[in-house]
Amino acid sequence: MDKILFLAFLVLLLVPCRNAEPKFPREFEVLGGLEILDVEENGDEEFELLEFPSWESDCTSKNLVNVEAFGAVGDGTSDDTQAFVNAWKQACPTPKSVFLVPEGRRYLVNAIRFRGPCADKLEIQIEGTIVAPDEPKSWDPKNPRVWLYFYNLTKVLFQGGGVIDGSGSKWWAASCKKNKSNRCKGAPTALTIDSSSAIRVKGLTIQNSQQMHFVISKSDSVRVSDVKVSAPEDSPNTDGIHITESTNVILQNCIIGTGDDCVSIVNASSNIKMKTIYCGPGHGISIGSLGKNNSTGIVEKVVLDNAFLRGSTNGLRIKTWQGGSGYVRAVRYQNVMMQDVSNPIIIDQFYCDSPSACQNQTSAVAVSQIVYRNIIGTSRSQNAMKFACSDTVPCTHIVLNNINLQRKDGTVETYCNSAAGCGYGYIQPSAECLASSDKDIINNREKEAEYLIHTEL
Repeated sequence: MDKILFLAFLVLLLVPCRNAEPKFPREFEVLGGLEILDVEENGDEEFELLEFPSWESDCTSKNLVNVEAFGAVGDGTSDDTQAFVNAWKQACPTPKSVFLVPEGRRYLVNAIRFRGPCADKLEIQIEGTIVAPDEPKSWDPKNPRVWLYFYNLTKVLFQGGGVIDGSGSKWWAASCKKNKSNRCKGAPTALTIDSSSAIRVKGLTIQNSQQMHFVISKSDSVRVSDVKVSAPEDSPNTDGIHITESTNVILQNCIIGTGDDCVSIVNASSNIKMKTIYCGPGHGISIGSLGKNNSTGIVEKVVLDNAFLRGSTNGLRIKTWQGGSGYVRAVRYQNVMMQDVSNPIIIDQFYCDSPSACQNQTSAVAVSQIVYRNIIGTSRSQNAMKFACSDTVPCTHIVLNNINLQRKDGTVETYCNSAAGCGYGYIQPSAECLASSDKDIINNREKEAEYLIHTEL
């Protein structure tokens, strides 16, 4: 089956557009800007990568700050928190420092806030394992939602073959999503980069987080590559990489399998580029949720190119709450293969992650200018494509190009509610339920071909 899917995927990539030079309405012009978001294969930017342990032969140009020199034991049971704090106090203000967590050891540390600004060319080299306390009762009460928290950094490189392990099993057992008799409360994020810029994260493994694994918050120009995120499929709220209030973020060559969204992109985020992403298990690659508690949510200019999703409960998902406001627009998903995925393509403006039923409301986060191109694979559910949109704020300008979604046992179909758009190339299942784009742009279905996206998008 895998070989058949792969060959079909290659065929889809070669299918030409029926209209070589389609005309496109002004409302889609923002999508043209997505071309500049394509990820370059060799984009190491200005970082001088430290190929560990090259500091041994280049000790004159790097200031090595080894956590063991500050008392870290690394036996997995001794508390090394203060040693990490003291090492940071040395490394942060010293130019060309390397904050080193040596290989072959397990360093037990509680919550730490690593604050900048720091001197130029700081490198954080993680080769060993950093492990969190496994007992929620022993957690630092001053830091209930963070574990390794980095704030106000510029031009900092995180890299290494090491592991950040959140020891999350007891946290998961205490979650209200695992047991409804438990009180619902937040848990720490394993790694947070907040209010920072020009950050590079390369090669790390983040696993078994108490809740979210890796959060990028209020930051600009962040590149994440060759990162692995891992947690059991039944671990609650363990998003892999969560992007919030951030711009110009690149995720490349990442392998993510968790109990929640592999990638989640939420409010005030734009210019997000994802290339070569493996997702599964998990809840898919998601924009949202947005608009909870009548809030405003804005996400735009997002590109996913080349992804493989396997066994996830959703595929490419946009989720918003009723009663919200704002918009999701200018999103392009392309060259995606799915295997045994529920809801491979889904827009849900009626999202409700609540123990009680959500109230019907007329306002909604607007969803428009969403492009799906070269999407292939197998669906676990009958609705391989689902566009569940608001009657008062419909989804508009949805474009499908070269879609081939099948089901091992049975047929698949497309569900639409208040969704407008068009398709070209091969479309399976048929998306005839998509209304033509709104009446101010297209007056009848015969004109749809004028508004198709060029295959170069």
